[in-house]
Amino acid sequence: MSKYETVIGLEIHAQLATESKMFCSCSTKFGAEPNTNVCEICTGQPGVLPKINKKAIELAIKTGLALNCKIEPMSVFARKNYFYPDLPKAYQISQYELPIITGGHLEIEIPNEGENSNSRLRKKINITRIHLEEDAGKLVHKGAERIMGSEESLVDYNRGGTPLMEIVTEPDIRSPLEAKIFMEDLAHLLQYIGVCDAKMEEGSLRCDANISIRPVGQKELGTKTELKNMNSFRFVQMGLEAEVARHTEMKASGEKIIQETRYFDTKTHDTKSMRSKEEAHDYRYFPEPDLVTIEPDHKWIEEIRATLTELPEKKRERYINEYGLPNPIAEVLIATKSISDYFEECLKIENKPKEIANWMLVNVMAYLKNKNLDIKDIVFSPRELIELIKLIEKGTISGTAAKEVLIKALETGKNIKDIVSESGATQISDEGALQQIVKEVIKNNPKQVLQFKSGKDPVIMYLVGQVMKESKGRAKPDLVQALLRKELS
Repeated sequence: MSKYETVIGLEIHAQLATESKMFCSCSTKFGAEPNTNVCEICTGQPGVLPKINKKAIELAIKTGLALNCKIEPMSVFARKNYFYPDLPKAYQISQYELPIITGGHLEIEIPNEGENSNSRLRKKINITRIHLEEDAGKLVHKGAERIMGSEESLVDYNRGGTPLMEIVTEPDIRSPLEAKIFMEDLAHLLQYIGVCDAKMEEGSLRCDANISIRPVGQKELGTKTELKNMNSFRFVQMGLEAEVARHTEMKASGEKIIQETRYFDTKTHDTKSMRSKEEAHDYRYFPEPDLVTIEPDHKWIEEIRATLTELPEKKRERYINEYGLPNPIAEVLIATKSISDYFEECLKIENKPKEIANWMLVNVMAYLKNKNLDIKDIVFSPRELIELIKLIEKGTISGTAAKEVLIKALETGKNIKDIVSESGATQISDEGALQQIVKEVIKNNPKQVLQFKSGKDPVIMYLVGQVMKESKGRAKPDLVQALLRKELS
């Protein structure tokens, strides 16, 4: 057991799902040609005036409500002064002393390291604040490629000015794994409420982490370092693990840990120094003179609250308690809002939660995963899935044939009834038509017939399977078994 305790606080930057930027009307669409989504305002030209994006304020408040936060009656934008080549104004419009949201928490489930190691523990991670700001542009490093005779980096200002929400946690996280779980759960929540698409690979969700270690039992925090811009959940965990190891080794050797900003090298899997850590006074914050204060009233906040759908955790509990679904199945059904919406649309047509969940998870989701698709990408409607389930229940088609019909429906977009009619997938329920197949199977499987007659009754299911195979899945299983037993008696 380590004699040191890890202390982690996260700063998560989430790009808000608005169509235009924080202070101008430029598009926020990802993937546009470099420097095409720019204007005089977001590039900081002299004499321009910014204007606050109301939708960004709404999405921030929506996040605060989902995270049990306090929506402040007044918040102020400030100028954060620093120079980076991807920040054309040489300052960033952000919030400092008066953020829009304070307090709050998110509960996560972490592994229980006690005797019952398979169980999970719930832990509350407290939120310090959520504030709004504009994103910076993006540097595109050309490496060894020579541009105009020298090695250079290029700047794409498309991202500059995109509405950014920074969520700052208390130093409540005690391991890199907890940090990863928190990030995953927060990303899930932001996607669910439609605030951010949380695509870390596209930079719409980024994470900085403040980390320190201290002797177990000590209340005073150790010297912290900051890890910047980790762009995947796995790298969040790996970067923090590397930094914990570095801090621990330095403590053991008597080296002094200095407060600095570092980055995680994904190739070498260690951290490297970037710069000494700036303090707030280094940024020379002062209120943004060109913007008004934000003062959301109670009515507006309640209107935003009304747009909040059922949150993932509540939905998971309802699926377990109301529908009797096992936790692992409920977890998959709430994985994205589009999946749970599809499930619930099915339930509105036919209240058969277990059958619907089974077909969704075992067949539909497997197909989507194999094709790397989202459920929103297919035209196969909930009504068609219910039609398939009904045809099985009526005995019109077998479960085996239904799987083939489903794949054709997913691939072609045709409706279930047409596919069944065209493919001749209906079950054979005529005794005369099945009699010959049954006799052939008995003739071709003397060993199994002998076993059945000697008292090994389960062998009958093997023979049923052979009849199903010969009939290409169209035989009615219960009728096949009855005919086999009659013939073998």
